[in-house]
Amino acid sequence: MGSFFRIIAILTVALQSIAAPKNKVRIYPSPKGETLSSQYRVTANGQEVPVYSAKVGARDKVRRGKAMDDKQHSGAYFDLASFASFDLESGSAVIRVTVPETVTAARILPSSYGIKAGTTGKSVTFTVSRPGNFTIEINGEEISSLHIFVNPPETNIPAQGDPNVIWFGPGLHEVSELVVHDNQTVYLAGGAIVRAVISPGEKFTVDKETGLKHYSPTFFLNGNNITIRGRGIIDASGCTIHARNMIMVTGSNITLEGVILRDASLWTIPIRRSGNVRVNNLKLLGYRANSDGIDICNSRNVVVENCFIRTLDDLVVIKSDKGQGQVKDILVTKNVLWNEFAHALSIGAEIREDVENVVFRDNDIIHDKGREWSLRVYHCDAARISNVRFEDIRIEESNRLISVWIGKAVWSRDADRGNVENVLFKNISVTGGDTAAINLSGFDETHGVNDVVFDNVTLDGKGIPAERVKANAFVKNVRVLP
Repeated sequence: MGSFFRIIAILTVALQSIAAPKNKVRIYPSPKGETLSSQYRVTANGQEVPVYSAKVGARDKVRRGKAMDDKQHSGAYFDLASFASFDLESGSAVIRVTVPETVTAARILPSSYGIKAGTTGKSVTFTVSRPGNFTIEINGEEISSLHIFVNPPETNIPAQGDPNVIWFGPGLHEVSELVVHDNQTVYLAGGAIVRAVISPGEKFTVDKETGLKHYSPTFFLNGNNITIRGRGIIDASGCTIHARNMIMVTGSNITLEGVILRDASLWTIPIRRSGNVRVNNLKLLGYRANSDGIDICNSRNVVVENCFIRTLDDLVVIKSDKGQGQVKDILVTKNVLWNEFAHALSIGAEIREDVENVVFRDNDIIHDKGREWSLRVYHCDAARISNVRFEDIRIEESNRLISVWIGKAVWSRDADRGNVENVLFKNISVTGGDTAAINLSGFDETHGVNDVVFDNVTLDGKGIPAERVKANAFVKNVRVLP
């Protein structure tokens, strides 16, 4: 009888072992010919993870400003950060980061993730149990920090050889301009780097203001039911400033998922005149002038979620050009954002068709070093902006917090000004908010800002005093709650 119970016990342990989730990660090797970062070494569950370099906004504030304003030489002003990426396929991952010097302090952002690090000698160790976009700052180093992108497991990987799949396998590739049509998928496998280049003889236009050459997008998703996805990298460092967008979207039922986009030379991802677009788990790193992250223009039913964006110019911005349709039903959620210079989450400046139902929800702004605003409605033209919600947003650094503004600016194209109605700021928490300004400004009696609510907006854990909200005479019905 004793033997029987011993057998049952052994079987029980074995079954529990089979049923227990295994801590499994998937790591993609770097392609031959790619220079890796010398600043950090990373392992996940004991396995080496390649660490890549990325140019980011310059440490010095004056040099960051020159990168934006001196467009002809924008590429000369930068510092280097690093990033690593792997898939968490099951269980959890123990991540170890090793640096050349002894570690005295380590910070993991966003703080809302609640990740605490242990330090030993020259290493930092922490555990992650879910996908996310983590930034590790060691010994107070912010600018040259390490970004670790922990992806969910890939599912339903498209088949190589499928006539509707444009496949980039592990290794280095070059693409100048590629138009993707109806029902096609572009797949970048882990370990693939697609380098955006300018081919000899390519057609271009010349920007009248800057004299810079502008080419067609690297990937132009033009049609219906199109996907670009994978775990690879698209790199535009070989393109001159203002040369081309990395991915342009014009169509419906479009999905962008998983890839890393490095060093945009112009707006990284413009979404124009499109409907039903989902942008999920992209990672964007850019440092040059006009390297906006995601520009949603004259589009409807767009979701941007689970992304990491660190660029010199606007991160996620809504715009509407004349005669190209309204903007409606936009959701920007669960993103981690680092604003180098311009706006983090904004509407404007160019608003020439109506914008309605825009929600920025559950996002983390881990740094905002900009000369513009963290959260902004910036209206320079004649359309109507209504029903905008900024809610459940955690901001860990901000110079200029909130602006709702109507006026004439260098971006104005319409003779008249428009209106802004029903804007909510709810559950906004700001750390280091002693100098964070809040400004509301209408244009005149008939072109004003109406119905703005601040509900549980806190600066360093305290509610905002009403006097911190500066408003001119053309702003009506402002409420500060509680």
